[in-house]
Amino acid sequence: MEAVLEYLRGAIERGEYAIGDKLPSEAELCRTLEVSRPVLREALRALQTMGLTVSRTGKGTFVVASTVEDPTFGDYSASDLLEVRRHVEIPVAGYAARRRTPENLDHLAHLLDRMERETDTTAWVAMDTLFHLAVAEAAQNPVFRRVIEEIRDALARQSAFLNELGAGASSPTASTGPSSRR
Repeated sequence: MEAVLEYLRGAIERGEYAIGDKLPSEAELCRTLEVSRPVLREALRALQTMGLTVSRTGKGTFVVASTVEDPTFGDYSASDLLEVRRHVEIPVAGYAARRRTPENLDHLAHLLDRMERETDTTAWVAMDTLFHLAVAEAAQNPVFRRVIEEIRDALARQSAFLNELGAGASSPTASTGPSSRR
């Protein structure tokens, strides 16, 4: 979700989508970005919560601002979290691929299968956290798990913050409820 959010936010900030522009449909963005609808909807909800877009039921998502302040969650800004995740989670996945046990692999496959079938955003996000912790566990280094836990705790605060703002952003023209996220 964070990669999709970063991509769409960057496109808006670079002017690829100008204020007043309608974003492509969910189906088109899912195809283009090669992500599932739950992932895309979470990113779209974050864009709306950040004040960059507004969703109008039956009409689509429109750009309403071109910049936003980088929010802070605990001790970390959102951009700090995104930057560090790329440099931590990718190498950890490499170690996990080399060091994992058959049990680790079964657990990861089970989590991925559950995530693929999940339609509830909150449940999907919780499983995504479990997946990343399971990858860190498969790397067979307790420091990796601790670092991933710290990153995931900060991301959980970010998600809770976005959920709170999203719940307060509901209006007759804004669509942030469960039916619009699935």
